[in-house]
Amino acid sequence: MAYIGKKPSDITRAIATYDTFTGDGSTTTFTLTQGAASANDLTVVVNNVRQEPGTGSKSYTLTAPTSLIFNTAPEASDEIYVINPTQVESIARAGDISSGAVTGQTEETATASGDFVLIHDTSASALRKVTNTNLTKGLDISGQTELAEVAADNDVLLVYDTSATAVKKIQKSNLSPTLTYTSGTATGDGSDTTFTINSGRTVNDVLVIVNGAILIPTADYTISGTTLTFLTAPAAAAEISIRYLPI
Repeated sequence: MAYIGKKPSDITRAIATYDTFTGDGSTTTFTLTQGAASANDLTVVVNNVRQEPGTGSKSYTLTAPTSLIFNTAPEASDEIYVINPTQVESIARAGDISSGAVTGQTEETATASGDFVLIHDTSASALRKVTNTNLTKGLDISGQTELAEVAADNDVLLVYDTSATAVKKIQKSNLSPTLTYTSGTATGDGSDTTFTINSGRTVNDVLVIVNGAILIPTADYTISGTTLTFLTAPAAAAEISIRYLPI
């Protein structure tokens, strides 16, 4: 007769594991291949005699998931075998996978918005799933809001530490900018008072030197946009040096 009702979401079957050990008269703890939740899940046999789980006068306990502990150490050469039927293989419907090995699985070459990946949450010591839409691309800062003002000294920037091959954060106050000085030259003709200079400059960050003498800003020259204007035209053949201070 056909199955009537909601289709099961999972198909589960037990796959027993079998471990063998040999006593040495002193060892009480043995490590199982497959973990179990309780000592009652195990069948433990010593010299063909089944043992009883429990403490006190009982034979053994389990420190989950894999430590089988005998209350009294099995004698030397005792033959021990353990049947553990609690390993479970589960075939889940698409989208219900919560844990399990992925070794040997087909690698996805493209992702959809509804896809998810498995991650190990170290803070919770648990396997979690994260949907594709919640993933953040590594080092991809496109689309982020740009700071449209001078960063405060306690603001944090990301840098790539080449010596450690790692991305690290650094406060703006710890940055040591490389200072770059640039300069320009001109020659006086006795009549021209205006000369073109670099943009974005003011009298506070430009040194003007004529025939070796440093001129006084505002008193000897002014700057507006890209135009430097002398109050008195430099003499013919005068050597003019313009030094741009770092800004």
